[in-house]
Amino acid sequence: MSKEVLVVIGHRMGKGQAVARGVEKAGGKAIVIPGMAADMKLGDVMHENNADLGISFCGSGGAGALTAKNKYGYPAKSELRSVEAACTAVEEGCKVVGLGFLDVEELGEKLVKIYRRVYGE
Repeated sequence: MSKEVLVVIGHRMGKGQAVARGVEKAGGKAIVIPGMAADMKLGDVMHENNADLGISFCGSGGAGALTAKNKYGYPAKSELRSVEAACTAVEEGCKVVGLGFLDVEELGEKLVKIYRRVYGE
């Protein structure tokens, strides 16, 4: 049985349901932080749940990812603009990726698959 990859999603506008569907489609578990400015809570929720990955969405793609990095030391890349860039960041060892508003199933599904490939089943 594959490890259930736990992904926390923080979206500035309180969204993130599409990427969560992608995470679950790939066999992972998603926690979508509710409410406005959820991206700023990403590191805290990741830490509380011992999450494998975190995804931060905001206009710049940086605020929540940088906060998680600074507060908890999670390896992070921010200001990403594509699914491919986020996948590359995870391949390079990042636990947190910060993107502009890119709430799509493909992102969640691919990140879980990349995580499993990089870190093993």
